[in-house]
Amino acid sequence: MTEGLSKLDRAILELLQADATLSVGDIAERVGMSKSACWRRIQRLESEGVICDRVTLLDQQKLNLPLTVYISIRTNQHNDQWAARFGELVQGVAEILEVHRMSGDLDYLIKAVVTDMPGYDRLYKELIKADLFDVSSSFVMETMKQTTRLPLNHALSK
Repeated sequence: MTEGLSKLDRAILELLQADATLSVGDIAERVGMSKSACWRRIQRLESEGVICDRVTLLDQQKLNLPLTVYISIRTNQHNDQWAARFGELVQGVAEILEVHRMSGDLDYLIKAVVTDMPGYDRLYKELIKADLFDVSSSFVMETMKQTTRLPLNHALSK
């Protein structure tokens, strides 16, 4: 983004991060601007890619996915073909929420949700099809903070 964010842009984004179901009229009223000007700002933020998606967050407990697991992966395969196959494999597993290629000793870090230990075992057996060198998992015992809201105080200002 070349222009940066104004105070109004930030206020709009804070509201949308908290509740993407707010109407343009509600947002406009809360930030003190006209509905049409607010709509144009939201459209600009979407076209510039600042707003990527609008989603509904679900309760994993109520969907019988109470166990969150972080899976650390190391591989001996460091080539484009292996990476492409691995990418396809993880894209095809619904329980995998995030996959990050890492620096340092760890090659990949995966965040997944599962029903229970047998559910994790099924996920593990799916992952090792990728010819991995080392897999280590840590299970979440307690979540002390979880948010999807990004801080907006680091964005460039207009």
